[in-house]
Amino acid sequence: MIIVISGPPGSGKSTVAKILSKNLSLKYISAGHIFRELAEKEGLSLLELNKKAEENFEIDKKIDREIFRIASTEKNIIIESHIGGWLLKDIADITVYLNASIEIRAMRIAKRDNIPFTKAIEQIIEREESHSRRFLAYYGIDLSDLSVFDLVINTDNLQPDEISKIIEAYLNFMLAKNIH
Repeated sequence: MIIVISGPPGSGKSTVAKILSKNLSLKYISAGHIFRELAEKEGLSLLELNKKAEENFEIDKKIDREIFRIASTEKNIIIESHIGGWLLKDIADITVYLNASIEIRAMRIAKRDNIPFTKAIEQIIEREESHSRRFLAYYGIDLSDLSVFDLVINTDNLQPDEISKIIEAYLNFMLAKNIH
């Protein structure tokens, strides 16, 4: 079973993927974690590495190749990745897109990173603009096209455990219907 959780920064991808990983006994893989490790290794902030990645496709390719390698060789995994749903749509059993309003996402990021709300908004806008430019230029991916996803969830008014229950219910429904 390969489940891919995608969405913008602060949508709840990591939190929900970790809950599902535990509930479904799936190995958790995070593209965001790999990206953060690379930023730390290079002594850069996430925003700085995003800007660097706009000029150097090899940064994204390296991370995406690793995620694709894992998805191609391992079973029973859940992958959390901004663009995983698009990149892995042909090998994933289920692709899920989580979204939330920019205000909710900024509140989550501000709390998680212990930064002011306004700074979180600025970071989200910068990261999303960078992602949109890079992923369209590098992969031809339009981040507003959610047609590749099996399930799209607005997480504004839902708790992470509620979101995971929705995904689990969908998964059980699909397995019962033997669609995936």
